[in-house]
Amino acid sequence: MSTQTDEIVEDVKPVYDWSPPTGEKQDFYYKGTPITRDHVRKMFENSKIRECRGHKEKVHTVAWNCDGRKLGSGSVDKTARVWSPHRGTDIRYSVELKGHTDSVDQLDWDPTHPDRLATASSDKTVRLWDQRSGKCTAVVQTEGENINICWSPDGNSIAVGDKNDTISIIDTRTNKISDKRKHPVEVNEIAWNNANNQFFVTTGQGTIKVYDYPSFELQANLRGHTANCYCVETDPTSKYLAVGSADAMVSLWDTQTFQCVRAFEELTWPVRTLSFSFDGQYIASASEDHFIDVSHVESGESVHHVECSAAMNTVAWSPRDYYLAYAGDEIASDGKYAGNLKIFSMKDPREQK
Repeated sequence: MSTQTDEIVEDVKPVYDWSPPTGEKQDFYYKGTPITRDHVRKMFENSKIRECRGHKEKVHTVAWNCDGRKLGSGSVDKTARVWSPHRGTDIRYSVELKGHTDSVDQLDWDPTHPDRLATASSDKTVRLWDQRSGKCTAVVQTEGENINICWSPDGNSIAVGDKNDTISIIDTRTNKISDKRKHPVEVNEIAWNNANNQFFVTTGQGTIKVYDYPSFELQANLRGHTANCYCVETDPTSKYLAVGSADAMVSLWDTQTFQCVRAFEELTWPVRTLSFSFDGQYIASASEDHFIDVSHVESGESVHHVECSAAMNTVAWSPRDYYLAYAGDEIASDGKYAGNLKIFSMKDPREQK
């Protein structure tokens, strides 16, 4: 019988070369269940990509509705379209939303209702839609060409930003502008926090302004970038705020202390768009690089590149699953813009042999 008693030493000397923890979590999960790093690798390697074609010009924006069953897209061709990816990616599984007279540059869904969405257009209007009928339910006139839109978490307000650096707040109960604020600096993307009491604005000065909502009193002016800040999003767990900049970095901010805790530096061109996965575990970001970077939020590790053939304009994770929708400047075989969007999807790696 073999024993291991020769390895047990009672009179142990202190060990001084112990490395303390870094504070970075490198644990991985699949819908709350721990998985290994190898499972993560397989999950990404065995991913699938589906394509939806329905626009006549390039797609500027994609967004999922609150139950993850519908996907909206907006295009330079002046239309928006609502897809049902669970049914199929063919155009017959989509509904066209027509009415804008210029490019549809951004859209967002009502977070409290799966069938309502709003579109922002360069035609100086915001349109509200019911995707069930494909009908426009309201048109709100704005002073400038609209480039950004976001719906408040309580569903009662829509914020829209225009090229004149004015942010207008639309009351969704009256479909009228209830507040309007002109900014002295370049205003890019806008977002609410999940608690609905803070409002974030990225600026051309490389800062992120944090306002109390609805008073719009300035609470903080976060400085972490050396160039314009273009995109902003809060993660689903409310722990972090992510900001993408023209300096090719994505910064991650603690929402309690507003300290920058991490930076993602995988891209080499200005960060145009970013999105958190439904569980806050991954962050996708894209630019003119011909790939979308997917990084692990807690460790900062880049875990996968989704290869693309052109610059990307928009990325959006589903609120229910590991489905990443994205669209950009892809060219079709005839030399024109493809007018397409794609969906990158992953499944439980333990089911993959």
